[in-house]
Amino acid sequence: MMAETRKLTRQEKKALKERLKHLKSGKLEKRYSRMGLIFMIPWFIGAAVFLAYPLISSFWYALNNIRITPLGRIFTFVGQGNFTQILIQDPDFLVQLVDYVTSTIISTPIIVVFALIIAMMLNMRIKGKGFFRLIFFLPVIIVSGPILGMLTAEGAGSISAVDMQSITSAIESVLPHMLAEPISDVFNNMITTLWYSGVQILIFLSGLQKIDKSMYEAAKIDGGSGWECFWKITLPHLKSLILLNTVYTIVFISNNSQNPIIMLIQASMFSGTKEKGYGYASAMAWLYSVVVLLLVGIFALLLATRKDQYEKMVKRAKKARKKEARNLKRIERRNRRNAKQIERKRAKGKITTHTTKRDDY
Repeated sequence: MMAETRKLTRQEKKALKERLKHLKSGKLEKRYSRMGLIFMIPWFIGAAVFLAYPLISSFWYALNNIRITPLGRIFTFVGQGNFTQILIQDPDFLVQLVDYVTSTIISTPIIVVFALIIAMMLNMRIKGKGFFRLIFFLPVIIVSGPILGMLTAEGAGSISAVDMQSITSAIESVLPHMLAEPISDVFNNMITTLWYSGVQILIFLSGLQKIDKSMYEAAKIDGGSGWECFWKITLPHLKSLILLNTVYTIVFISNNSQNPIIMLIQASMFSGTKEKGYGYASAMAWLYSVVVLLLVGIFALLLATRKDQYEKMVKRAKKARKKEARNLKRIERRNRRNAKQIERKRAKGKITTHTTKRDDY
């Protein structure tokens, strides 16, 4: 009896210790979740003040015709009138929008591929890596702000007229005018376009430096060439970064101050006519934002990483196990329900058990 009581007290002590551990861990988890929410509060406030409120107010502006008077702003609700006026009566916006879409579709792959090539070159064992990285990242600092407008006005961001004329004539001799014009514009602004690749180079560099070098060594031991290593090791590891750089490039080009659509929206905003103004410019901005989001979605669908076959098999197995567990629970519930019904019928005397004897042969 004494040994049994000792065993019970030890088990109780262990159970109490485990309960205390669970309570402490639960308190710590609650504290961590509270601290996480506290640190997220500034982000929620910033998103509400600087993102949600401007979006709602700009959409309200787009549904109104706004006039600024000495007494303040006068709102006249026009519904979808600004949007229909832009799409039907404003040919400049549609022309600029088509040019933007074609140039973005052409220039975005050029910038991403150029950034990947430079990042791979800078990742090699060369002297003065920091100096070369500074050279390629310096245009990101220089071309931001009014300096870019000054350089563009001086012709520093474009190819010379003589060379450009020969390039344009060569392109027009091969392609139709609809495709030749945007491609010629891309070549004309090639220097400015390559200036936009500094951030993308740094992102690719960070991804290249995280790839395990032993994978390249094992591939070379097995007889893999540099080209095969690039397609089988480097590129699969950089798929997510390629998508990130593509989205970043589209957003950067779309928000550039030298973008003709941005300049058109600004001109409409400060126009003194009755038809245009803040409401008209807000409608333009919303249409432009929808087009940019469509471009981002198209590139994301094209570059989205496909899931591994092993991961698909694991997910299918998990789903099959969950389905089997649900079926077992359903069967158990049904059996319990049937057993209860039989017991009730027996209690009421509706079911009588008969014992039958079998003849022995």
